[in-house]
Amino acid sequence: MAVTISDVAKYAGVGVGTVSRVLNGSKSVNEDTKKTVLRAIDKLGYSPNSMAKRLRKQRNGVIALMVPVIYHPFFALFADGAEKEATKYGYSLMLVSSQQHVERENEIIDRMIRKEVDGAIFVTHYVHSPEEYKNCRIVSVDRNLGDEVPVVTTDNYDSTFKAVEYMLERGCKRIGYVGTRPLVPSDVLLREKAYRDVMEKHGLEPLVFNFAALHGGETKLVNDFLDAYPDMDGAFASGYTTAQRLIEAVTARGKKIPQDFQIASYDGNFSAWEEKRMTCVEQPVAEMAQKAVQLLMSKINGEETPDKVVLNTSFTVGNTTK
Repeated sequence: MAVTISDVAKYAGVGVGTVSRVLNGSKSVNEDTKKTVLRAIDKLGYSPNSMAKRLRKQRNGVIALMVPVIYHPFFALFADGAEKEATKYGYSLMLVSSQQHVERENEIIDRMIRKEVDGAIFVTHYVHSPEEYKNCRIVSVDRNLGDEVPVVTTDNYDSTFKAVEYMLERGCKRIGYVGTRPLVPSDVLLREKAYRDVMEKHGLEPLVFNFAALHGGETKLVNDFLDAYPDMDGAFASGYTTAQRLIEAVTARGKKIPQDFQIASYDGNFSAWEEKRMTCVEQPVAEMAQKAVQLLMSKINGEETPDKVVLNTSFTVGNTTK
């Protein structure tokens, strides 16, 4: 049986991506790790070309990435990272924007069944029956699509809990939660749970405005939220675009940020802000994309994969809190 890149990674005690970077001559791998990987390659007799042949055998060399929209900075950065990682395996990435077009996701499922596409990474708004993709190779981001579909996500609960606690420490007394609720079971829902648990811990009233909404509907959402709870002095937004629209709406109502109204968000700072840099939980988008592709390659190769991979976020303090 041919030695795989996963065998090398396991033997060296590193990730598949690290082995790929060593093989591609990347300078991002430190010398000690590089030597360890090279020793493993030599010991196991691994040939990169043998992997390429295995990947090409009865395969098309194409994987799909399903995202709701491509103009959102998270999805754009994720697609960029996924494409770079797929290239390391000799694969091309097909990017599909599926918001309001469930038939596009169904088409990719059909193409996987017909073996025209070797696998897919799903960031979906739509519910699909497990029977539909029973024989498909799929990895999900945040969404829980069934026992056979591994999930890449972040520490949604813990990071949100800490962010809301931070807002209380900075003097907020009436914090609300505003978000766009996913249409499918998702770890994103843990953000609202964390907020509610902080409110309960401190004996505070939860002020929640979290509804299913398509990308592009955030402006109305945040204005309805501010109308519903006019006495808030702060809010945690479940995503980047919602936070952006919230800043605009609060400012339009004559309130100063952060003096009158503090804001924190899950995701933010995708671009440099000169005047207002968001206080936010930042996800490791590139690492999420790399891990999703690596898991998908393992599924394509018939290897075992974990049910879920949870990556750590970081917390950035910006100018939207005191």
